[in-house]
Amino acid sequence: MKLTPRGAWSPLLFDPVGERSGLRADSADGLDLKRSGGKTMVIDKGVGWHAYCDMIDAAGAYIDIIKLAFGTSVLYPTDLLLRKIGYARRNGITVIPGGTLLETAVRHDAASAFFDAVCALGFDGIEVSEGTIELGRRERTALIREGRARGLTVFAEFGKKEAGSAINPYALADAAEADWDAGASLVTIEARESGTVGVFDGDGRPDPAVFEQIVKLIPDTDRLMWEAPRKEQQVFLIRAAGPNVHLGNIAPGDVLALEAMRRGLRNDTFMMQRELAVCDYVI
Repeated sequence: MKLTPRGAWSPLLFDPVGERSGLRADSADGLDLKRSGGKTMVIDKGVGWHAYCDMIDAAGAYIDIIKLAFGTSVLYPTDLLLRKIGYARRNGITVIPGGTLLETAVRHDAASAFFDAVCALGFDGIEVSEGTIELGRRERTALIREGRARGLTVFAEFGKKEAGSAINPYALADAAEADWDAGASLVTIEARESGTVGVFDGDGRPDPAVFEQIVKLIPDTDRLMWEAPRKEQQVFLIRAAGPNVHLGNIAPGDVLALEAMRRGLRNDTFMMQRELAVCDYVI
């Protein structure tokens, strides 16, 4: 029986959905490959050093981005912040400060100082958002371009954090095109860490009609990331958009559970497993 680089498990068990190729976990040393699809962004609201390392050691092969949430980046002891950024990057993971920190910098006319600090500390990405403030199109584009000019990966977030805020699919489509033209890698659809805005209602339930309208207007969904902190939201998006949908605001303890759902290794997505040919069952 052919074994996977992960140990004694048959490849038939490792990815029964058959669509999770190109993972760092699939390489001999776990670091050579970048994920070809289905990116996972983890939201770190302030876990300590040991828990952070445990998360990356256990599930780092399935994490693409770690967001140090809100404005927490400025509150860490500098040594700890540098260690967290460095450990993630050594494991092939992009690290970004939360978009609220850049919004704060914009409000206080300190955007240039923000970019200086981000680069000096070793972050390799940023989030440009308007969750709380209003950015004109010109300023939003300028921030994205400044991030790209400094060699950063830019995630442009669309949507508001205020309770009851919903997504206008047409406004999203227009903003997304402009964000991509400015240099954003992905456009993230706001849901907050609570999962109660955007395409979700106040109880966290998805609105299928809004989702369908978004994907109708933006058929290239590989350029979208959906914030989906709750399990039922992740299940909805995986079933609706496939196992390689980009998902954000994932809790540190949920990374492996999410990857299991992507692969059909959990009851919620079990029936997504591909039907195998008879020859696949050779022992």
